[in-house]
This record gives sequence, structure tokens and C-alpha cells, in this order.
Amino acid sequence: MFKELGQMMSLMRNPQKIQEAMGKMQENLAKIIVEGSAGGDLVKVKVNGRFEVVHCDITEAAMQMNDREMLADLVLAATNVAMGKAREEVAKSQVAMANEMGVALPPGMQGLFPS
Repeated sequence: MFKELGQMMSLMRNPQKIQEAMGKMQENLAKIIVEGSAGGDLVKVKVNGRFEVVHCDITEAAMQMNDREMLADLVLAATNVAMGKAREEVAKSQVAMANEMGVALPPGMQGLFPS
């Protein structure tokens, strides 16, 4: 663990490299698109790596249920599934970025950095 912290401290001495890596990561996060669904695909939601909902698809069958509360629950469930997948992909991207910079993130630190 101390080795990883030492690597991170040495990297802090090069803020330009950090800034370039963060800019690249921001670009890559916008390209990450994951999908969550609920109700047997009655509702599908797509989220990007910036945790922005970029698409929501509600099938005709879902619209004909005539149950507003159920539809709201399906949208929430699909969104939460997509957000979970996005968190996983962002964590992978952070590890990859750290590896490219020659830093191994200590256990438990993956996914902690805001995007």
C-alpha cells in the first residue's frame, strides 16, 4: 500500500500529466454508454460514464399498462441498473488511467475519484 501511495505522491509533482490524463478520461467517460432495463425490457435506460441519462425507451406495452406508479417504478429500476453498470465501467476506466500513468491504485480506491 505504501508503494502505491509513493507512486501517487511522485505523480503529484507532475500536475500537467495529471491534467492531461483527466482531460482524456473525461472524453472517454462521455463515450461509455451502458443500458439498464426493467420489467422484461418494458423500459430501457441508457446512461453514459458521466452518469447522465442519454436515452429512455418505454415500450408500447408499458404505455398500455395504465398504471402510472408501476411505470415510474420501472423507469427508476432501469435507471438504477444502468447507473450501477456505469459505476463499474467508470471504475475500470480509472484503473486503466492510473495504470497508464504508472500508478497502481490501492485496494478500495477504485471508483472513488469523481468524474
